[in-house]
Amino acid sequence: MGMPPCDLCYLQRWPHMVAIAAGLAALASFAWPRLALVLVLTAITALLVTSAIGVFHVGVEYHWWQGPQACSGNVPRGLSPEQLKKYLFGAKMVRCDETAWALWGISMAGWNAILSAALAFVLASGVARWVRWRT
Repeated sequence: MGMPPCDLCYLQRWPHMVAIAAGLAALASFAWPRLALVLVLTAITALLVTSAIGVFHVGVEYHWWQGPQACSGNVPRGLSPEQLKKYLFGAKMVRCDETAWALWGISMAGWNAILSAALAFVLASGVARWVRWRT
């Protein structure tokens, strides 16, 4: 859709991959309840991590705090013309501190934070019910 991801967007994807892998492994290991529980808890943790990264990314987008220098930093002062040229040509074009898309005023990073936290809550509620049922 013409919206290349920034460095923080890529960083948010890693915990999603962990959550998906752990969730699929938990489904495959329901014959071993303790293993399945550990895998589901791993998935919940990964969802909370990506939600936290999403909150951090939202803060960078709204300029509440500084993001990584690689995708939201300013041009350093005091560079020679040659150093400035090298810096600018080596700079990444996708910035973390600019919102590429938003729905109802919430950016993609914000939606990631909200939906990942909600899914972690739903999974944790299910795990708590399952544990109470087994005891």
